[in-house]
Amino acid sequence: MTKFDLHTHHERCGHALGTIEDYVKAGIAAGLSVIGISDHSPYFAEPDDQPYPYIAMRRSELEAYIGEVLRLKRKYADKIEVLLGMESDFFPEHIETYRRAYARHPFDYLIGSVHQSRGVSIFNRNRWKGLSEDARRDEKAHYYALIRQSARAGLFQILGHIDAMKGYYPAFSEIEAAAAIDETLQEIAACDIAIEINTSGSTKDVGGWYPSDAILERACHYGVNVSFGSDAHKPERVGEDWEQVRLRLIELGFKHWVFYRALRPVVVPLGGRMV
Repeated sequence: MTKFDLHTHHERCGHALGTIEDYVKAGIAAGLSVIGISDHSPYFAEPDDQPYPYIAMRRSELEAYIGEVLRLKRKYADKIEVLLGMESDFFPEHIETYRRAYARHPFDYLIGSVHQSRGVSIFNRNRWKGLSEDARRDEKAHYYALIRQSARAGLFQILGHIDAMKGYYPAFSEIEAAAAIDETLQEIAACDIAIEINTSGSTKDVGGWYPSDAILERACHYGVNVSFGSDAHKPERVGEDWEQVRLRLIELGFKHWVFYRALRPVVVPLGGRMV
């Protein structure tokens, strides 16, 4: 069984614990065949080296980050495959700046994540206070419009936690947006990229995983590829709920999931080995 986790962080981002090597060792202990390191991208479009110290790494740390991952790839090659990734913020107005920043480096994959909508963190509970039902629907529709734009950008292999707005606002899932979600899943399928099943919802108010089963059922219907990421911010969460997710995907009708090596998908049957 090929077991993988593509979404892990480490201490450079300022809000995760442990070194990259700690996560690699945790992956080995968890029985992973493949671990992807995907820390939060620097703010490439900002003038300061690290405008938000507890959110993302310094721009000046990027080379050291890449060098460390590649060194550990070599060091642990006989125990686990280490992949070079990054969780990239998606800012439509800065997409070309980010594209240029990544093009110089040998990334195996990039996770595109919408962390801000209308300039406010998606995890900010206060954005929902006092909003009418129509305004809440508009906020949710705008969020999915951003995700569609990220799919069309042609930069990312995986889209991160596509209903993470529910993290600290569980009522998000009840806001009617079926048409926007279906349009988004169709766009993702047409762009031939993947969404991740991200188990870090367990660390937020909402509990559980991203995205919801309802979204995953629609994703399966539209032929969207899926991947796996724990979004671990501490080593002990590496690979968390991997087997439960695998079995649930089979129940929902999926036949395989994917990880990425050298920007190309590696298909892993949910029942066995990669092909």
